[in-house]
Amino acid sequence: MRVLVLSAYHADSHRYWLEGLMTHLPNIKWTVLSLPPRYFSWRIRGNSLTWAMQQRDTLTASYDLLIATSMTDLSALRGLVPELCKIPTVVYFHENQFAYPQSSRQREGVEPQMLNLYTALAADKVLFNSHYNRRSFLDGVDNLMRRLPDFTPRLEVAAELADAMILPVGLSSANYVKRAAGDRLRVLWNHRWEYDKGPDRLQELVKACSSAALPVDFYVAGQQFRQEPKEFNDIKSIILASDTLTLCQWGYVSDHNEYKAILSSCDIVLSTAIHDFQGLSVLQAVTMGCVPLVPERLCYPEWFGRDYCYLASDNVAEEAANCLAKLQYFMAQKRLGKLAAVDVSALSWEVLAPKYAEVFRDLVTCRVNW
Repeated sequence: MRVLVLSAYHADSHRYWLEGLMTHLPNIKWTVLSLPPRYFSWRIRGNSLTWAMQQRDTLTASYDLLIATSMTDLSALRGLVPELCKIPTVVYFHENQFAYPQSSRQREGVEPQMLNLYTALAADKVLFNSHYNRRSFLDGVDNLMRRLPDFTPRLEVAAELADAMILPVGLSSANYVKRAAGDRLRVLWNHRWEYDKGPDRLQELVKACSSAALPVDFYVAGQQFRQEPKEFNDIKSIILASDTLTLCQWGYVSDHNEYKAILSSCDIVLSTAIHDFQGLSVLQAVTMGCVPLVPERLCYPEWFGRDYCYLASDNVAEEAANCLAKLQYFMAQKRLGKLAAVDVSALSWEVLAPKYAEVFRDLVTCRVNW
């Protein structure tokens, strides 16, 4: 099978997904066009123009299947390169533009949302990485249709998208390392250093841990940018000034083996996010034996039971208190040597790759029989 992949905003999670597909579906002949994850507004609106003008020979080659990410302006690209209309097409949603949290930095206007919608409608099959992603997209589309002034095909659009499937990004095979008993809890926070990952909530939790004299070693990792939320300076200061907290890692870990060693040594992987569609950074840490501690919102309840979710709240201090209570419970478990790995084998590539292959095969077979 010859497959063309179009990844219009090739962020780390998109790269991880594609590399996993290519590794676990080796019988496919892959051709990939990708664009770097910067200049968001230009990238999502201009990718069709860039590719149609600069990659026409690649786009018009012979393929059995086209896979596009949701950032791809598929409807415009098909108009500019009509040959693509002949290829069965999958669109994969790592995220959707309807579910971004409110912020002064939130992208204004409905154009990114409409681009998501047009791309979904141009596909033969739409895949989402979580039920939360699918639900927030469909609800967002319906709410948008309600707000538009006239001639809105609300029911027709809902019917077109009704058969969208859930296929998460696969995880590498689990490599659990049993955590020994001890008197200090190692807590990892390994997310992008941006507002949507809840740095204000992490700051409040760190304050609560210090006030409660909880013996915690913090590992604050994740991707950093030139501009980062001001809370991170405060988080670092609070930990360094605390009598019971220690700071064992601060900043992005570029060395893969060093990062894996951190995952293997930490007890807890923590999320404070207000925006996550699958939570890959948490899931990857769980495959290395970290116990998840996540808010009871977004995608997280799909993967983990209530034992691993703290009650979410719009009140940041209240949510921090809920999370602290869970940390205190896990501290007690750590002292008894009873921190146990969580099974996420259902999300492994070994389980999911055959499901991807089946979707791809069915689409190609159906198109051949038309």
